Amino acid sequence: MENGKYKLLTIGQFAALHEINKKTLMWYDETGLFRPAVVKENGYRYYTYYQSSTLETILMLRELGVSVSEIKEFMEKRSAEKLENLLGEKMAELDRNILHLKEIRKVLVRQRKDLTDLINIDLSEIKIINKEEQYLAIVDTTKDMPIEEEIELQIAEIKKYRLRRMYDTSYGSMISVESLARGEFDNYSALFMKLADPSKKKGLHIQPQGSYMRAYCRGSWDRLPARYKELLEYAREQGLELHGYSYETGINETVIDSMDDYITQIEIPVASLMR
Repeated sequence: MENGKYKLLTIGQFAALHEINKKTLMWYDETGLFRPAVVKENGYRYYTYYQSSTLETILMLRELGVSVSEIKEFMEKRSAEKLENLLGEKMAELDRNILHLKEIRKVLVRQRKDLTDLINIDLSEIKIINKEEQYLAIVDTTKDMPIEEEIELQIAEIKKYRLRRMYDTSYGSMISVESLARGEFDNYSALFMKLADPSKKKGLHIQPQGSYMRAYCRGSWDRLPARYKELLEYAREQGLELHGYSYETGINETVIDSMDDYITQIEIPVASLMR
């Protein structure tokens, strides 16, 4: 028949009908996924309109991310049940991808806000802020611990709490107020990773809710002792009692090329001595 559904269409005509490149049809033929109805002696491929529904099924599955081998397996023994199962699997996979993209968007929103705050920051300012309770996964450390060991311990915590990357969390270091008062500015107690929504709170360090003195230090870490001396003096002048730990967080690591531009955010719990 040369009319209707069985009229032969050239590869170009059939490709245009389905809005795809004819090279796609040639590749499908070479892989055995979808063959032309007729191949003439000159090697030209011809298709029939009747094959359109089959091709559209393949194109739909490819758009859903189904592999060629999976499609070939399905096409060999097509049935409503098989297609229903295949679509169900892909819907579940799509839901997982959507969830993952939503999580990535949350990270981007948080990072964009942090960058906006960073652009408008006053590095000389010392102010009192209120913070909500935070849960931190911590790694105990000492000033003599090799950095390789610290990294291994951090990696173990990342795996423990199923953090995909370091960008999933804010991280930093803790030094006790007692160490600061003694002038031991390198006597760090722990490294921490902030958990936004911890499912298991047992074993986590609680950064308490309340008032904090917040300040910043620009430059490499060897500038922190001088900044801490300024903060201790400020606390005395303002009648503030420092307690617990100072929490240090690097806030601009992704946008600098030199440690001279590094900014450390310092937050220390405070209480007023004025009654």
